[in-house]
Amino acid sequence: MTISDKRLTNRATDTVARGIPSFPTNDLRVFLAAFERLGYKPESLLAAAGLRRCTIDDPDARITCEAFGVVVGCAMQQRPIKNVGTRIAAETPFGSFPLLDYLVITSNSVGEGFKQLAQYFRVVRSPGNIEVHEDEHPILVVVSAVSSVAAEFSIALDVLHFRKETGGRFQPEWVSFAHQPEDQLEIEGILGCPIRAHASWNGLAISGDAWRQPLLRRDPILRNLLEQQANEIIARIPSEDSVAARVRRVLAKRIPRGDTRIDSVARELVTTTRTLQRRLDGEGFSYQDLVEQSRKEAAQRYLSEFSLSIAEIGYLLDYSEPSAFHRAFKRWYGLTPQAFRQAQHATKSGVTAHH
Repeated sequence: MTISDKRLTNRATDTVARGIPSFPTNDLRVFLAAFERLGYKPESLLAAAGLRRCTIDDPDARITCEAFGVVVGCAMQQRPIKNVGTRIAAETPFGSFPLLDYLVITSNSVGEGFKQLAQYFRVVRSPGNIEVHEDEHPILVVVSAVSSVAAEFSIALDVLHFRKETGGRFQPEWVSFAHQPEDQLEIEGILGCPIRAHASWNGLAISGDAWRQPLLRRDPILRNLLEQQANEIIARIPSEDSVAARVRRVLAKRIPRGDTRIDSVARELVTTTRTLQRRLDGEGFSYQDLVEQSRKEAAQRYLSEFSLSIAEIGYLLDYSEPSAFHRAFKRWYGLTPQAFRQAQHATKSGVTAHH
């Protein structure tokens, strides 16, 4: 392992401890395999992030979001393609996430498969979350992801795999993206349904008929065995169910909607505002500190993606005036948003020149 490998994987371990997202190495292997099928050279992408093959072959290692983003960014600098998350999903075969994939497709129906996906998503240790809202009409599957690329990948993978596992019969009513895809018509063609961009959430809307579609490989006996294995794995995963961690997950979804009120978060966590504050105090956190940290992380992510203007980012983060966002960002990072974005652009340009 190189010094750079150690820096990136150690930082990933540290960020997990602090509740900040990082990726398991399997996620990066899946993306690299898909990039290779699309004609890219995986070793050059790894080199851009300061990683070696032996590092990502370690099943217990984790990769920082920064390193993962450099890999994807380098690929796009070498040969840009539109809708990279969706294109990667289209090149990802069933079984790339073995236990989770089989937990899903051995279910009786599409709906049961999505509920398995939501319940057992933790086994892959990927950042993000999946929620099923079966009481809505149409039924909603809400995907929390750390970036627009991750959202496209997760949603497209679900649509394409469920379509295959129903013999082509599954089709969502529509797909919702919080961002504007680079080529919306292309994604609509791949997924076979309308796209609603600039929405308040990422995910799928599914009709009752599509929800009830039977899966071709349903197998209750095998599914029960897999559930036992998955439950054992989850039991060994370090607890992420602290109140602060749960609040962070809710805030990650709510910040783009502009609703970070503690009473709203308390309702989503099925508790009272007073109880939530008391439990956070017991863990050594204040609610406002968690909101601040969530805004800080979201600001860095949005500025690094180059898809939104600085004014739009400030608005998304619920700052009433651009000057308030500028002051907050400079307090967090010691740079103005413009200087931070220029530094990110210079870094990516340097990677391109190097390769």
